Amino acid sequence: MISLSRNQRRKIVNVVMLSGTAVFTALSISVLFFVLGYLLVKGGTSINLAFFTELPKPVGETGGGMANALVGSAKLLGIAAVTGLPIGFLAGLYLSEFAGRSMATAVRYSADLLNGVPSIVIGIFVYTLIVLPMKHFSTLAGGLALGVMMVPVMTRSTEEFMRAVPLGLREASLALGATRTLTIVRVVVPAAAQGIVTAEMLGLARVAGETAPLLFT
Repeated sequence: MISLSRNQRRKIVNVVMLSGTAVFTALSISVLFFVLGYLLVKGGTSINLAFFTELPKPVGETGGGMANALVGSAKLLGIAAVTGLPIGFLAGLYLSEFAGRSMATAVRYSADLLNGVPSIVIGIFVYTLIVLPMKHFSTLAGGLALGVMMVPVMTRSTEEFMRAVPLGLREASLALGATRTLTIVRVVVPAAAQGIVTAEMLGLARVAGETAPLLFT
C-alpha cells in the first residue's frame, strides 16, 4: 500500500479545495451572467430615446417612458447633495484636523448613531419638521431627508481619508511657513481629494435607492 507523505497529502487537499472553489465560483457567476443576459435580451430592445424622455402611459397602453422618475430622482439627489455633502465634509474635516479628543468622540458617536437610525424614522422627523408646517409634500422635504441620511456616511468617510494623509506632508508645509489653514486647504484636502470624491459617491449611493423616508415627505 502506497503511503503519502504529509506534503503530498497537503498538495492533494489544496488542489481539491481550489478546484471545488473554482467550480462553485463559476456556477455562481454563471447565474449572474444568465440574469444579466436575459435582461439585456428581453429589455434591451425597449430602450430608446422615448424611454428617457416620455412620461409613462396609462395602464394597458403600450409605449411611454420614465422621464418623470428620472427627473424626480435627479431633483432629490441634487437637493440631498447640496445639503448633505457640505455638512458631512465639514464635519469630517473638523474631526480630522481640529476636534479635541472628547468632542471628536461625541461627534463620531453621534454620526454612528445617526447612521444606524432606520430611514423611515428620518422620514418621520422631516415630515414633522417640514411637511407639517408647509402642509404639503414636496421635493424639498424628500431631498432634505436624503441629505440627513448622507451626513454620517460623508462625515466618517471624509475623516478616514483625511487622516490617511501622511503627517509628513503637514509638517513639511508648516516648516515652509504655511499656516495651518493654508496647509489644510492646499495640502491635506488635495491629497485626500480622490478619497473625498469616493466618500461623496458612497453617500449618494447610500440614499439613491431609499424609498422609506419619501413615503412621509
